[in-house]
Order: sequence, then structure tokens, then C-alpha cells
Amino acid sequence: MAVESRFVVIRHGVEVQTFMDKKAADEYDKMLDMADNLTAMLDSTPFDLSDEVKEDLSIYLAQNREDVLVALQAKKAKPAPKAAVKPKAQAEPKVETPIAEVAVEETITTETVEAAEVVKEKPAPKKAVRKTKSKTASDIANTPA
Repeated sequence: MAVESRFVVIRHGVEVQTFMDKKAADEYDKMLDMADNLTAMLDSTPFDLSDEVKEDLSIYLAQNREDVLVALQAKKAKPAPKAAVKPKAQAEPKVETPIAEVAVEETITTETVEAAEVVKEKPAPKKAVRKTKSKTASDIANTPA
């Protein structure tokens, strides 16, 4: 006889979802708690939002809480994983398109030009470096104690 453990998330007397893992069930229940809190917060806003929109927005924000915290600057963004660098010997050759062909292939508009403009950023200020003379063995030996 096989025994299976299942974890059921129940909200307001209704089975919402079933999990095979307790950790996943707890995370889902916590997300639903956050969504309930967000729905209550959205109820107090001056905006006319339907109950369905409030619920959908609350669930979306709760599911993406890490991104929301980064957007609110309450948490630092995780660094993006570095892409594997191809060795130069295997790098694909660059093919440059002459300017005349670009003009024929696409129409350049003022929006395209504005989007292509690069905003120059100021370089980061240089940190002051304190230079000290390194001591040699004879300098250490001649130092009074």
C-alpha cells in the first residue's frame, strides 16, 4: 500500500491548490497572504478599480515581490549572470553594412535618430590613493623599539 503526503492550501474554506511539497505549499500560502494585504491596500486608493483588477494586480505584485522590492529600492538587484565568452578564434566575423545600403533597407526617421543618440555619462570620480613607502628589512631592523 502506497502512502502519499499532499499539502492543500485552503483559503476562505475553499481548496485553492494541492502540493506534494510542504515548502511549496507554504510559499504559495504566503504569496496569497501578501496578495490579500495588497488587495486591502488597493481598496483604500482613490482609483476606481474593479474587484477583479484589484485581485489580479495584487496577485501579480505578490508573485513578483522581488522585482517590486528592487523597483521600490528596498532591495538591491541581483547581478545578471555573466554570459560565456567565446574565444577570439571562434568569434563570428563582423559584417558591416555600408551606409548606402542601410538607407535603402530602412527609412530613418527623427524618432530613429533620437532613439539612437547615445547619452554621454560622466566618468566616475577617481578614488584617492594613499601612497606609502614600503619598508625593507633594514628599515625595520633600524627602527627604535
